[in-house]
Amino acid sequence: MSPAARLRVDIVTIFPDYLAPLRLSVIGRAIDAGIVALDVHDLRAYTTDRHRTVDDTPYGGGAGMLMRPEPWGAALDSLAGAGAGEGPGPRPVLVVPTPAGEPFTQRLAEQLAGEARLVIACGRYEGIDGRVLVDAAKRYRIRELSIGDYVLAGGEAAALVIVEAVARLLPGVLGNADSLAEESHGGGGLLEGPAFTKPPTWRGLAVPEVLLSGDHARIARWRRDQALRRTASRRPDLVAALDPAALDEADLEALADGGTDGATGGG
Repeated sequence: MSPAARLRVDIVTIFPDYLAPLRLSVIGRAIDAGIVALDVHDLRAYTTDRHRTVDDTPYGGGAGMLMRPEPWGAALDSLAGAGAGEGPGPRPVLVVPTPAGEPFTQRLAEQLAGEARLVIACGRYEGIDGRVLVDAAKRYRIRELSIGDYVLAGGEAAALVIVEAVARLLPGVLGNADSLAEESHGGGGLLEGPAFTKPPTWRGLAVPEVLLSGDHARIARWRRDQALRRTASRRPDLVAALDPAALDEADLEALADGGTDGATGGG
């Protein structure tokens, strides 16, 4: 890993080319700048038979195929390194995308952004033999994560989502770090409201006057109102998690406009 890298990510997959988009845009620039060190590993390189077999039929019957434990064990052993899990230092985090995992949220992305090393295991078919994670727990901290309540063909698409969500939080990755505080699911727990740029009028639609006023206090209030209204109308579950003590009368009015009665959680 580059001496300047803040995060090392190793991804194991049977489709290495699937992860090529991580070399593009913001994350690609972070890799080029040495902030993120990324390596993608072909699981088939850890097989020992001539056909490079990674799957087989499940014991007990059932549809589909399961990924065999031998190549996964060899890959994860190799990436963990000698003595992993035996010393006093923190073990690397093994991220396993799976629809059976805990929901991947912005808070979880922030936690993972504080790690030095992530290894992501991209399963395919009907998943990975259940013994693999039991064994890997000797050398890794396991995080089984779901990016949504749906099923994908494999873990690669989820790995793209997780790496981008985590890496963009690292210092130096985004050009304007202040945008992290203002975006959806940021520290305020709200969805971001609409945004506008030039021209001031387009196809008969005008930019809200307040944004052209130069009155920073009014603009800040308008943006917060928009965020509160959007959150209330689209994600009442997020409104329920807001701290009532942090809301003023204008906040409660905006929440009511968005479709709630202003009631929030907090006990």
